[in-house]
Amino acid sequence: MTLVIERDSAVAVRAPQPPAAPREMLRPLPDPLLRIAGVSLEYRTPGRVVRAAHRIDLDVYEADRFVLLGPSGCGKSTLLKAVAGFIAPVEGEITLGGVPVRKPGPDRIVVFQEFDQLPPWKTVVENVAFPLRAARGLRHAEALERARATIDKVGLTAFATSYPHQLSGGMKQRVAIARALAMQPKVLLMDEPFAALDALTRRKMQEELLALWDEARMTLLFVTHSIEEALVVGSRVALLSPHPGRVRGEYNCHEYDLSSLGSRSFQAAVQRLHDRLFEPSPETAR
Repeated sequence: MTLVIERDSAVAVRAPQPPAAPREMLRPLPDPLLRIAGVSLEYRTPGRVVRAAHRIDLDVYEADRFVLLGPSGCGKSTLLKAVAGFIAPVEGEITLGGVPVRKPGPDRIVVFQEFDQLPPWKTVVENVAFPLRAARGLRHAEALERARATIDKVGLTAFATSYPHQLSGGMKQRVAIARALAMQPKVLLMDEPFAALDALTRRKMQEELLALWDEARMTLLFVTHSIEEALVVGSRVALLSPHPGRVRGEYNCHEYDLSSLGSRSFQAAVQRLHDRLFEPSPETAR
């Protein structure tokens, strides 16, 4: 198993490093596209203020498939909404391309898990074209052309003139992904987009998402509570502990894909992440 990077809030553990390259071969890392620096998030209930995430530090690079993994209550969806600009941090800062995130924008598009995110009175092609006209200012013909091209990428060409009520759950989710991809955002944000699908459809959607990434190389920030999904969808995974969410560890998982399911090394990786997720935090231990 080669999960090679681990970060801990208390102890930093570094994997063995390869021999140093000659100085002339060393290149500095690029600046992260998305930086989450010391971010804490809170929301108010009738009785109190709840801290959902506490001093999160994460760097997401261009073309990353970065997964936020954790149990319910770890603040992963709240953090995604903050990146989208829906929630303002009470501490720290989120920047995209070096520019602070203050509000929602077309450079960050969210795909949620609900199937009712499509206006039911619009056809598939109209659903994909509408935000191109409203947010990007494209002319009607240009928006339709880009919408049809994106619909073709997600395999729904034959359903371009269908309405949402005529589609299955998986097909509706493909339309939502097509609508997001057509906008050509800097970061595609996906909040447990396949959680409500049956197992076979979920795997098919994972395959299609990875195929789209191979073609478009978009930067992806993906939320899930499934360890297996995190390993096959992500190239990097951040583990979040609950109440409030803290970064418990960060791992590389480039070597895994859907063909890895069931292999000994994959199952060992799943077990390691499971143990890391549910071990007592230093605060709990004290």
